Amino acid sequence: MLKAGASEVVITPETSQFLFGYPHVERYSTGVHDDLYSAALFLDDGKTQVMFISNDLIFVDKQMSMEIRREISQKTEIPALNIMITSTHTHSGPIMANYASNLKDPIVPKADTAYLDFVKEKMISAAVSAYQKADEAVLGMTKADSTGIGTNRRDPAGPSDHEVPVLAVMDKDRSKYIACMMVGSMHPTVLHEDSTLLSGDFPGMAKKYLKKHVMGKDCVMLYHSGPCGNQSPRHVVNGNTFAEAERLGVILGKAVEKAAVSVIFPENPVLAAENLFVPDLPRKIFPEIVNAERRLKDLQERMMQMVENNAPHPEVRTLECDIFGAEETLTLSELSEKGGLEYYYQKSLPAEIQLIAVGPWKFIGWSGEIFVEYGLAIKRQFDNTFVITLANGEFQGYIVTPEAAEEGGYEASNSLFTPAAGELLVRKTEKLLKAYQD
Repeated sequence: MLKAGASEVVITPETSQFLFGYPHVERYSTGVHDDLYSAALFLDDGKTQVMFISNDLIFVDKQMSMEIRREISQKTEIPALNIMITSTHTHSGPIMANYASNLKDPIVPKADTAYLDFVKEKMISAAVSAYQKADEAVLGMTKADSTGIGTNRRDPAGPSDHEVPVLAVMDKDRSKYIACMMVGSMHPTVLHEDSTLLSGDFPGMAKKYLKKHVMGKDCVMLYHSGPCGNQSPRHVVNGNTFAEAERLGVILGKAVEKAAVSVIFPENPVLAAENLFVPDLPRKIFPEIVNAERRLKDLQERMMQMVENNAPHPEVRTLECDIFGAEETLTLSELSEKGGLEYYYQKSLPAEIQLIAVGPWKFIGWSGEIFVEYGLAIKRQFDNTFVITLANGEFQGYIVTPEAAEEGGYEASNSLFTPAAGELLVRKTEKLLKAYQD
């Protein structure tokens, strides 16, 4: 008989924090719109123990993730490598790591070590509590359709993934929900730099809706970020407001509510966990400083023309992000010339690929912000397999496609790795999945 336990704790900072996600804006929190949470789900089939921990944060870096996994293992005996730590990627939460691309931005401060220590202890406490609460349970599985919460960032008709796997954990009598876990491939960036209130953005609103209308206030909600490096709500929102964040959250919540009526309960689901480590990823060669400066100047001149011509807001926003990226490319070019990038590569490597199987479903953990095409490449080959990104670390930026690298937009501008890194992650993941299935 499967056992499960779940717990969630508030990780809302108690002091004003720099809200990370939008460069060049002095954006310190002035209050709380909705609390941030760390939520843990523990599963045990009698042979294998696994744990998922989802956090309303922009990301958790590799070193911090490893420390947390190690300490949880010491307190619970769950193997450290069977624990997956992820983030919802809200851009209305505290800065969590020091980025190479922000070194020259005088507005962006260093991460607050006091908050990092605080949130680390909260994650561990949630995990230990989930472990201690373990009792006989059943798993329900279904898939929701998140159409309406966003599109491809650059081309609304471009590749997207609106399939949301939903793992519902209930007590053995199926009388109440213990936890609900979902994976959504969309940037939580309804709220922009003009908002200074802490918030989980639309994933936080979706979780709130499900607690109130579907699964009960005691149900622990986990939201993981799927491959969404090039996915954004910018083409579907009417403004960057809390009302719009709630509207998108309700769309997602109702989609899960609709899917819940067709939930399937597999008998005696078996758990499994595997890990594969890739020592290095193909590294990007940055342009000479003079060329990086020229690129930035060209984009700034184009922005002046766009403003004069009253271009549509989504187009202006895309170009604005490209300018941010060009500024960060210049920073990285200067750092590369001085040999200072190696430190940041070492913070990101080795790249971990994590597999956690829950009955017929398989969850793949990749670090970093990954373009959706790489996740879709896995899904086309393997049924009921879902990629979770920002798992157990980050890559100091995006993993983009060759087309995006050629275009040279924001995401490609601040990436430390080439598109071949994404292709390598796919190949190694294929190897891991085939070995597991055999």
